[in-house]
Amino acid sequence: MVALFPYQGSVRKLVVAMDVGTTYSGVAYAILDPGEVPQIQGITRFPGQENAAGSSKIPSILYYRRDGTVHSVGAEAARPGIELEAEDEDLVFVEWFKLYLRPERLDSEEMKRRDLPPLPQGKSILDVFADVLRYLFACTKRYISETHANGESLWSSLQDRIEFVLSHPNGWEGLQQGKMRQAAVMAGLVPDTFDGHERIHFVTEGEASLQFCLRSGLATDVITEGESVMIVDAGGGTVDISTYTFTSTTPLAVEEIASADYRLKNSAYGNEEDIKAMLDYFDKSTKPIFKDSKDAAFIKFGTMKCNDTKVNIRRGQLTLTGLELESFFSPSLEAIVNAVLRQHRAATRIVSGARVREQEEISESYHLESPHATGLSSVSAEIIGYRGGKQSPRWMDVEPECFNTLCTIFADTSKVRKLPCVGKGGVVYFIQKFDVVLMCGLTELKAQIRWTENGEEKRGPAKIVYDDDIQLVR
Repeated sequence: MVALFPYQGSVRKLVVAMDVGTTYSGVAYAILDPGEVPQIQGITRFPGQENAAGSSKIPSILYYRRDGTVHSVGAEAARPGIELEAEDEDLVFVEWFKLYLRPERLDSEEMKRRDLPPLPQGKSILDVFADVLRYLFACTKRYISETHANGESLWSSLQDRIEFVLSHPNGWEGLQQGKMRQAAVMAGLVPDTFDGHERIHFVTEGEASLQFCLRSGLATDVITEGESVMIVDAGGGTVDISTYTFTSTTPLAVEEIASADYRLKNSAYGNEEDIKAMLDYFDKSTKPIFKDSKDAAFIKFGTMKCNDTKVNIRRGQLTLTGLELESFFSPSLEAIVNAVLRQHRAATRIVSGARVREQEEISESYHLESPHATGLSSVSAEIIGYRGGKQSPRWMDVEPECFNTLCTIFADTSKVRKLPCVGKGGVVYFIQKFDVVLMCGLTELKAQIRWTENGEEKRGPAKIVYDDDIQLVR
């Protein structure tokens, strides 16, 4: 088991990690006390889930009123009788919304954005994401205030020093992180300032799963420098696969290296309401306990008076053979196995261009000239990304379709020294020299500008703006 280190900061803080999943969401938190080893705790009490005490996740679903306001979220949107209430009040149901943020380049034959359930009229994906984050934050505040000694005072003392960690699938990039950060601002988690944005951090779901495995002692035998481990995260709605190599064991450091007919069509119980009840029971009770194709499975619905022997329905229970139930899983299992094998092959290939480590910086020097000093107050620089198969691409005109603008960096250079120079004919002009620095963290790309003044290195902030290649559905 990998132990946590004592918190090295000088000020008490609160870290809140939110995982908004495709089908389920949850929250964990830790209070950071200087010199103390953090204790990670989960939120295990959510509204509408009183009959499932101790559960650390809620469904990623919402109901909206027609005026755009939120009616219910999570377990409250799944409580018994909510369908009748939704029908009476003309509520709009929302699920699988997270997949609207998914990069279109990650679309597969099994899952495309155009196949997703539509969002409510007048609502963008950022609106929905912000509403869920706002709800999770309110649940976190309530839980900490009610379960800790002097909880309300504790929350009041920490609410302006909360660092947020948001998880996202492997393969998501700066564009998706920018949208999630924007949603966090809309939700009121942090103010819309530079300092507020800096309190939002990201972690890939693969890395989070790896950390959980390491903390649980599940991968202790492979924690050796140079060894690799593959994480297969079979979630409720999606399956994510990621492979990591241990680049160091002290301190621990990793590097990532590598989507009919039905039986009841002629039955009296083939209506929408009964089928939905069966699906709900199957998802919550039948599916989780299935282990052996030799054992029959039972799906409860309706009442004891529900009988149709032609389709194996007796006393409100649909009976399935173990082989039938096993067949339901076969397509998904086959796709997962194929994906694991593909990633295993990719992870074992030797990659020869340069790999950027977590703490490394990449810089490019700039030399600007202007006839006026005021003309040297800002700069922008494009970062071009390559998505082809070559390991060392050199010419953009060879595969132009594989190159695109990943992001644009904007920086205020008004504080950078401007040197006056005299050109031909005595014309005075100004020059400015500085570096644009990219800091390639494990998850998130950041930028700064760097210059030298009186022999001392100076740095200033830079903003990364991503080209929006997704359609925000409204």
